[in-house]
Amino acid sequence: MTDSNKPPLAVFDLDNTLADTAHRQPFLERKPRDWDAFFAAAPQDPPIEEGVAMARASGEECEVVYLTGRPERCRRDTLDWLAAHGLPEGRVYMRRNDDRRPARRTKLEILNRLARTREIRVLVDDDELVCEDAERAGFTVVRARWTAPSAALESAQEREGRT
Repeated sequence: MTDSNKPPLAVFDLDNTLADTAHRQPFLERKPRDWDAFFAAAPQDPPIEEGVAMARASGEECEVVYLTGRPERCRRDTLDWLAAHGLPEGRVYMRRNDDRRPARRTKLEILNRLARTREIRVLVDDDELVCEDAERAGFTVVRARWTAPSAALESAQEREGRT
């Protein structure tokens, strides 16, 4: 049963939805992938104006929350990045450091948990598999297609459970 006294949730992914990871992609394209360097460079991500504008606009009617595949160890950098770019305050749901399940599983699990008590107005994400599974589960989805797709990042999200 959802709580109708609280505003609906607008759920936003981070990487390639709000934050442009293009400058970090080379760390995933080498063998072996350099995950430490990939995540260490996240504070330098430029914001993606389309996503940032949508998050700000959503904050007028909804409670904005962030749902990312980034590991928990990136929390401080992530919170600092959100604040530095003027994004709405909101809860941030992150992957446990040792969780390597595909992003579509971890994110759908959290969406379903949130939906038990709150209306979810929209999920905004760049990962096609996350979007497809969320739509099948009945969620309204906006596909964040404002950056070029990255095969390395797609592999990381689905096969390696890293972001």
